[in-house]
Amino acid sequence: MIKEVLLQELGEGIHSVEVSEVRVKPGDHIKKDDVILVAETEKASMEIPSTTTGIVKKVLVKISDEVEPGSVLVTVEAVEGEDSKVDPEKSATEPETTESKPPKKSEVPEKSTAEPEATDSEPKVPETATVEAPASPQDPPPSAPPVKSISTAPPLASPAIRKFGRELGVDLDRVTGTGPKGRILKPDVDAYIKMQVQRAQSGLLTGISKPKMPEIDFSQWGEIERIGLNKIRRITGETLQQSWQTVPHVTQYDEADITELESFRKEQNSLNSGDSGKLTLLPFIMKAVVAALKAFPDANASLDSTGENLILKKYFHLGIAVDTPQGLVVPVIRNVEQKSLRELSAELADVSERTRSRKITPAELKGASFTISSLGGIGGTWFSPILNTPEVGILGVSRAAMKPVFQENGEFVPRLILPFSLS
Repeated sequence: MIKEVLLQELGEGIHSVEVSEVRVKPGDHIKKDDVILVAETEKASMEIPSTTTGIVKKVLVKISDEVEPGSVLVTVEAVEGEDSKVDPEKSATEPETTESKPPKKSEVPEKSTAEPEATDSEPKVPETATVEAPASPQDPPPSAPPVKSISTAPPLASPAIRKFGRELGVDLDRVTGTGPKGRILKPDVDAYIKMQVQRAQSGLLTGISKPKMPEIDFSQWGEIERIGLNKIRRITGETLQQSWQTVPHVTQYDEADITELESFRKEQNSLNSGDSGKLTLLPFIMKAVVAALKAFPDANASLDSTGENLILKKYFHLGIAVDTPQGLVVPVIRNVEQKSLRELSAELADVSERTRSRKITPAELKGASFTISSLGGIGGTWFSPILNTPEVGILGVSRAAMKPVFQENGEFVPRLILPFSLS
């Protein structure tokens, strides 16, 4: 009996994945839940398991194929007596095969998310993270009230409206009046200004394009090797570029004295040397970030699509990136304010392990309200983390180091100083 192994639904908003590795070939004997291929979404790499047991007859996908949920991945000759007893009720009511969609050729993704560098001891968060793809140059600008052509006759408006226009730098000759006999009213001036802002924003987005790189033959200077970028790395580059070009960035650099905090962390680890795991610095930083976001709620927010309203988020979900061979992936730790330091430490360890083993789910990569980019494992002092839009802030943390600090008694004492950068 030949059965088809289909790509299952992977989560809301995921319409396709790119095949990055095929782990089976015709003739292989596989069991249910054995990994048959590895696929990449815009945010993560994941292993795709078989849904049946048997011998592989055909492999219908190859590396770089873009496949949709419902597509046939492989066909399997089911082993008699094994697969049939897995779900007898389902097999009695459903057909053996399902109409499926053929794989599509690789396409350029519409959305992108990116992630930065981290170490094995602690997950690290990217210097940027997820932005929506800019509108295409063919998209029309937002609809707006008509603008009249310039006339030689003075515009019909009251002295108050003329003063209002001068203060805002509006040429009333370009404003269409909706009052009696075409008189210009205050709402007409407001509508004109709003239209100009929308046009400027539309022009900014549609004008952005990736600069065309010149084709250079590097082999003329020596031996080279060409390595294709996987989907995660490609999207990381696109996301960094889009976020930097579309969002104004300002970075504040500062330091924090964490001498007593580090002493407390070491003391807690010595008191809990069992299986509960060691506390790292990252859970403490996460708690400090939540305290700051509660004090300054505008930093735990996003602008709506019109740019006229600030959406304050009452939840505290922090994105923490994990370094993987395929690139950095940013899972989200939710409700940080409700969890203890040890709970956060255990969850960070679990999320890191599942991300590296490609078992993280797409749903766990969404919903962050703020990002922490920790480069402590790399070293250095300060850097400029790029915003993970639509978030409005990102904290970059570097490596702590002992420094001499001047005291009020006139002496220098060694203190553990943590440099950080807030964009």
